[in-house]
Order: sequence, then C-alpha cells, then structure tokens
Amino acid sequence: MYSRLLHIIKRHKIKLILVVLFMLYWVFSIPQQVFKDPHATVVESASGELLGARIASDGQWRFPALDSVPHKFEKCILLFEDEYFYTHPGFNPVAMGKAIWGNITTDKRRGGSTITQQVIRLSRKGKQRSYTEKVVELIKATRLEAGYSKDEILDMYATYAPFGGNVVGLETAAWRYFGLPASQLSWGQMAALAVLPNNPSMVRPGKNEITLSRKRNNLLKKLWETGEIDKTTYELSLLEKLPGKPYPLPQIAPHLVDRITKESRGKRVQTTVQLPIQRDLNRLAKEHYGQLKQNEIYNLAIVVMDVNTKEVLGYVGNAPTDTAHQKDVDIITKYRSTGSTLKPLLYAGMLDEGLILPQTLVPDIPTSINTYRPQNFDNEYQGVVPADMALAKSLNVPAVRLLREYGLDKFYKNVQEMHMGGIDKPASHYGLAMILGGAESSLFELTKTYAGMANTLNTFNRSSSEYTLESFRDYHYVKRDNLASVKKSVPLQSEPEVFSAGAIYKTLETLQTVNRPSGEENWQFYEDAQPVAWKTGTSFGFKDAWAVGVTPQYAIGVWVGNADGEGRPGITGIQAAAPLFFDVLRSLPVNGSWFDTPYDALVETTVCTKSGMKASPYCVETRKEQIPHAGEHTASCSYHKQMYLSANKEYLVNSDCYELDEMTAVTYFTLPATMEYYYANKHPDYKELPPYHPDCSFSGEMPMAFMYPKNNEGVILPKDFDAAVNDVVFKVSHRNPETKIFWYLDNEFIGATEDFHELAVTPEVGNYILTVVDAAGNEIKKKIEVSRG
Repeated sequence: MYSRLLHIIKRHKIKLILVVLFMLYWVFSIPQQVFKDPHATVVESASGELLGARIASDGQWRFPALDSVPHKFEKCILLFEDEYFYTHPGFNPVAMGKAIWGNITTDKRRGGSTITQQVIRLSRKGKQRSYTEKVVELIKATRLEAGYSKDEILDMYATYAPFGGNVVGLETAAWRYFGLPASQLSWGQMAALAVLPNNPSMVRPGKNEITLSRKRNNLLKKLWETGEIDKTTYELSLLEKLPGKPYPLPQIAPHLVDRITKESRGKRVQTTVQLPIQRDLNRLAKEHYGQLKQNEIYNLAIVVMDVNTKEVLGYVGNAPTDTAHQKDVDIITKYRSTGSTLKPLLYAGMLDEGLILPQTLVPDIPTSINTYRPQNFDNEYQGVVPADMALAKSLNVPAVRLLREYGLDKFYKNVQEMHMGGIDKPASHYGLAMILGGAESSLFELTKTYAGMANTLNTFNRSSSEYTLESFRDYHYVKRDNLASVKKSVPLQSEPEVFSAGAIYKTLETLQTVNRPSGEENWQFYEDAQPVAWKTGTSFGFKDAWAVGVTPQYAIGVWVGNADGEGRPGITGIQAAAPLFFDVLRSLPVNGSWFDTPYDALVETTVCTKSGMKASPYCVETRKEQIPHAGEHTASCSYHKQMYLSANKEYLVNSDCYELDEMTAVTYFTLPATMEYYYANKHPDYKELPPYHPDCSFSGEMPMAFMYPKNNEGVILPKDFDAAVNDVVFKVSHRNPETKIFWYLDNEFIGATEDFHELAVTPEVGNYILTVVDAAGNEIKKKIEVSRG
C-alpha cells in the first residue's frame, strides 16, 4: 500500500507540486481589492464640509476612505497598537513572542497583532480565532506589505476598523461620536477613538466607561511622555468627554444627498454647494414655511446657480414639512405647470426675429382662437399695451396673440434648443396654452434656462462678441476637476445658440425696469440696490407659484405650492414665491452690478414714443433707442396717421366731398375700433377721431367691429339658477359711440342702440346672420351659431 502511494506520488509529482503551489497562492495571495464592503454615500460641500450621508447597503455606517489619515490618529493608533509599524514586514516577532509567553504564563490574553495583521483579519470576516488562522493572517500580512504602501495599509485600517455598533471607520466615528470631521478632532477625542477598535463595546453609554477612560488616559499619558503633546494639552485632554450616544449626521441638503445617492451610491461626492449659502437658504425656507403653512401651503423649493461657472450653489428640495405633506419629495426635480415663466422666452424670440421692438404696442382685446379664449389675470383688457409692459404685467391675452404671430412650432423649437427638460411632447400637444402654463418643467430646468440667457450675454460681453454652444447646458451640482480647462475647450462662434445677446439684454432689461406684475406697481418686497431680472408665474388653479430671475452672477429659482397638487388662493407667484425670492437675493453676496451693454449686438434707431415702433413721418414724439439688429427690419408706426378735417374740425373729410383748400391736416394717434374701445376706457386722454362728414363716402377701415360674438365664437344661451334661459347680449364698438346703430338677425330688425351699443336678445337655437348698420350706412355681418348652455 505504502509503495503504491509512493509510485503515485512519483508518477504525478509535477501535478502535485502545481496543485500545492496553487493552494498556497490561493490561501495566501492578496486580491487587488482587499475589502469589498459597501460604503455609505457621503456628500460634501464645495469646501469639503459634510452635507449629509446615507447608510451603506449592509446597514453599516462605513464612510469611503479618506485621501489621507489625520496626523493625530496616526500618532495615537501607532502608539497604542503598533509602535514599530513603519519598520516591521507585516508582523512583529517580539510582540508575538511576548503575547505567546503571556498567554502561557498568565490568565490574560494578548494578541500581539500588528496593524497589518488586523487589516487582514478585518478583511477575512467571520473567521474563527485559532492558531491556524493566526498563521494565515501572518503570511497574508507579509503579502499585504509587499503589495501596498504603509500609508495605504494605515488608510485601510482607518476605513474598516470597528468603532462600536454599526459605526465603521475613523471618519464615521468622528461624526457619529463627536459631530466633527476626523481632521478637526482634539487629541483627547482622537485618543478615545484610537482605543475603540481594540474593544468596540466600550462605547456603550453607561457601560465600560471606566475601561474606556482608563485606556484613553493611558494613551494620552504615553503621548505626553513621548513628547507628542505638552503637559497642558495632556491635562486638558483628560477632562474631555468620552464618546457616548451617537450624534445624528448633518442633514444640511437632504434632498440633494438623496439625489446623489441614487446616482453615485457608496461614493464620497464633493458638490458645488457653498455651505454659507446653503445654510441661509435652509433658514429662509424654514421661516417662509412657517408663514405659508398658515394658509395650508406646505411645500417649497429653492435653487441658486452661478451663471458663469454653471455650478449649483444652493439646493433646498423641499420645506421642513412633515411626512403627511411629502417632506421627502425633491420638488426641484418634479415637473409642474410653468405658469407664465416662459413668456420672457417668447419676448426674446420676437425681438430676435425683428417682429417687435421692446415697446411695440400689441393687442390686448378679447380673443377667441378655435374655441380657446385666454383671459388676463384681472379679467380686464387694455386695448393695446407696450410689449415690455405686457411682459412685466404678465398679461395672458397679448402673450397668446404674440405666440400665434411668432409661430408655435418655432417657439417650441427654441425651447428644445435651450434643453429645457419636461417639454418633450409635440408642439401640437401643448397648443397656444403652452405660453400660459400648458407645458410642464422643473425648477431646476427653468432656473438653468434663465441662467443660460445670462450666460449667453456674459459670454458675448467677455469674448470678442461671440457665442458658445454650451450656455444652456452643463449646469451641475457635483464638483468637477479642471473646470477652467473644460471651459476653455468650448469653442466660440459668431452665431447665437438660440437668442442674440441684444434680444436677451433687452428682455432682461424689461424684466428689471418695468412695472411688476398686475397689482404690484407699489412694490414693497425689494428695496435694495441689487438690480435683478425676474419673472413670476402662477399655474391654473393656483397650484404652482414661481419666481425665477438672474443677476450677472446668480440665477435664482423659487417654487411654492403643495406637492400633492392641491390649489390654494394664496399660491401665486407674487404672493407666495416673490417674497422668498427676494429674501434669497438679499442673502447672496451680490455686488450691485448689472449686465454690461452688448453694444455690438444693438443698433440705435429712432422710435415713436407713443407706439414703440420705428418712427414714421407722422409720429409727434420720438426718441433714440438701442434695439437688436433685427429690429431695423420692423415696420414703421402705423398708428399715427394724417387725417383731414373740415374747416370747423368737426368732421373727417376727403377730396370727394370737400374743397381741398378748406381741409385741415391733423396728425392723429388712432387705433382700430376694437382696440380703441378698451384703450379709451383705460386712457381718458385718448382723442377719438371725429365722425365722417355726412356728405362724404367712406372707404378704408370700418369704423365699427363686433365685440361679442367674436370670430369663430359660438353663442351659448345662458341659464340662471332656476334653469330659465337668459338673454344673450350682443356688443359692438363704434368709433363714434353717439351714432345710431341698427341690428338685424337674418334681415329681421331686432333693435337699435345709441351711446352704448349692446343689445339683449333671446334667439332660438340655430344658425343666423347677424347684421349691424350705422347711421352712415356702414355695415358689418357675422354668421353665428346659437346653442343652449
């Protein structure tokens, strides 16, 4: 039997040697990654302060490794555990001999393990303590020393050593037991942590405190005796508190921490958030939440960006509310109705196309477009209003009419080119209501879009009047290395990414200088010196309140509402979001500057003061104004006209009915009948044209127009509370209200009006032709369809 075994060994000698070598390699080799334990997600500010953390997937608080081990911990742990760490090859024969002798001759048990051996033991979780295991650890320790530097091994120990309960690693322990980063611990605090891995159970409050105190104090004494600390430091360190009940980790930007945890779980992430700004935002969020919840408004969000570096400087994802009101929802990322916040983009687009000048008069009259009937917030009309005033007052009707003129598809394309997330359905899905909140986007997307306009303007002014293709992209909250070199690599070009610098400048100028939205002419929220271009927005049903704006340095976005979509009367941009917006602006380190004028993107022209259009020969008052280059192609003023009056100036006349030498030429500012009807009510100084001379035939513009029903507008018979059908009131505006008007329905006379041209009738359901004739014989007709409500 024995000889047969020898025969087999000789026959398979080489194979057996290879197997043994493989087994030895497998047992004693060190993998490239010594530890595979999952880490907690650690999120830091731009300057390295802890913003928050999320526990590792195995339920342990185990922070990712630090770049280096703090000097105090290195001195403490080496003096306590392994004084010859930097000279031994992974094990210390003298210490091992003393430990073995002590174990034989006394009842005490000593390990004699080096830090390197302890790292191996920590990596081999669950291995039963035995002499065989000690041998394996010893050999693996030498292999670890061969493959890693001493600093790397010490860093492994500091990262994976147990510190009691589910606290693993020095940095985690520093935060959990002292509420500080490890780099800021005192000698007393560091000494207390250094002795814990040797017996982690010592940290239990009320238990083992005497043992922990004794070990810490002995270590402090050794630090003093070796000259590492002086006597005063030693004596003061003895008085310091021992670690006890763990501190909660900081929750300075919890929603951003959650967002980063989903993106980079188990990593240490340095953000672009500035801690002083973040603390101010948290304070303001708490203050305003306390006020808003009195009106059952429970959620808000704030984001602050640097428009030049594209970094997020502050991030408040929600109010400090409760679970019942979705406190954990990150509102910054959620898509909500944009309200009126897209109106500045339309204004900039029309300036850039040369369709309007900054103060061109635009219609503000009752409008019906394929059954869509936009209404202004106050349900009133101005007749006509300067475009910049329409934007600043956030008038809905002019915005819808301008969008129809500009083109929905073109505007939608602009929004896509600005990379605004959330607006991803076809343009036809949104329709003209897109400009009034018919589309949804997030606070982050809106704020970066405004930031992109400011960035475009700043880039143009800093460069040789050139643009970048990156103004509306690349806004980030994670710190990036070599950001300056990245920025330099972005090419410049002569054509703008979306809007020209001139159009953007005039848009921001409008949002900064003109009266604020309706009802806030006597603005009280903001009296500081920092100029800001900003816009409010309110969604339908009072569900979302927005305030978004920019300075040359910052973009600020504020949202206020209820996360569950419940509307409240106080959820308006001006009431709920604007006060918080300006408090945020006040808290920022602003310098009071305004955007530089992009002279190369503007051209000076003569503008009619009254109409805001390029001046015509008939404009009475004019002024010089800087406008975008495309504005040179806009039409001249069409509202100032030269009219001819009779000698007594009572009638409009022409050469067909009046002697030329008796006519008086007069320049009038005159509006079409429908616009004039509303404009005259708001402007008592408006001078209406006199009536046409009875002997003169009229040709040209009709002096009257239907107010109700409008084009493509059906007539619905209204009902009262008793279900009885009420009258329908037809309305007509006439340039000369005193004239008499005759009304016909299918050629059947139904009444006449003077002064106020409104006629109440109750027609049967059906289709009719409504005809109106004035005393001078002017006639207008309209097909109408009458139905029951």
